[in-house]
Amino acid sequence: MPKPPSRRNKATSAASTDSTSAANSVNEDISQQEDPGSATITISAVEVPELTEEEQRDRLHLERRVERAFFEAGKALAELRDRRLYRSSHRTFEDYCRDRFAHSRQKSNYLIAAADVYENLTTICCQNLPSEDLTTNRSQILPTSEGQVRPITKLEPQEQWEVWQQAVELAGGKVPTGRIVKDVVQRIMERTQVPNTYQLGEVCQILVKDNPELRGKAGCWGIVSAVNEFSCTVRMWDGEYTIGLQHLKSYEYLPAECEQMQVICDRINRVYFDSLEETVKTLLQSLGKLNRPYLTAVEEKLLSLIEREYGLIDQSPQTHRQ
Repeated sequence: MPKPPSRRNKATSAASTDSTSAANSVNEDISQQEDPGSATITISAVEVPELTEEEQRDRLHLERRVERAFFEAGKALAELRDRRLYRSSHRTFEDYCRDRFAHSRQKSNYLIAAADVYENLTTICCQNLPSEDLTTNRSQILPTSEGQVRPITKLEPQEQWEVWQQAVELAGGKVPTGRIVKDVVQRIMERTQVPNTYQLGEVCQILVKDNPELRGKAGCWGIVSAVNEFSCTVRMWDGEYTIGLQHLKSYEYLPAECEQMQVICDRINRVYFDSLEETVKTLLQSLGKLNRPYLTAVEEKLLSLIEREYGLIDQSPQTHRQ
């Protein structure tokens, strides 16, 4: 005996019929008009409630947190580094940042330097404003990401502020991109271009001057291997680095003394590598900070011992004095 049709099917069928009828009714109404293109479709407006005072305060507070995120990260990284809070689990700060935050050493240094720039911008020219006004939502335009200030991290604080102000103006009163900031720095350098007077083979002292990329190199010496427009490539005890002119100071050694330092540099470079024992690395690093163009008798013996230990034959002339 066949089953009677279900009520669900009837309801669906009825709904479908009603929908079709409604659609046909609309089409008929439109077709009956002289100009179908002028048909009026009524849309109900949805009212969006205004933010309450509490919600406005919450929004502003959260926006400030977003704007200051890179600053907070940089300050936290600096404290972790300076207090060596990583020492219980990692040998170096670089290893710690890579494992914990997936940061390279360079990325961590960029964040730390950017936090310093942010602090400089708020300190130098915003001293008369309360801290809650130091946001992009009030009277001051401040950076919101590390990349925006990367081009000015190596400048002096007052120079940072002047470049930032010009970049804000070029951006139409908004937060400038890193590209705009970099363009402003380039224009200033072109206007105040100082000729590079360093020569190949010249021995220079490294001046860090708050440059995070030169951390650990303060007082080290390097030998100029390439002369660029605004920098020099120098060879040091652990490799070559391109360093701005403001971070170099000539020792003004005589040509013969420069040649002698070149010999010392070559010898250290031949034996230095990252997997050396820490005591050996420390000794070689100390030789990389000599403020004289020769080795003492003891230093010569120690360097020769390292060369023999690692199978290197020293064919260089004597580089020490009694």
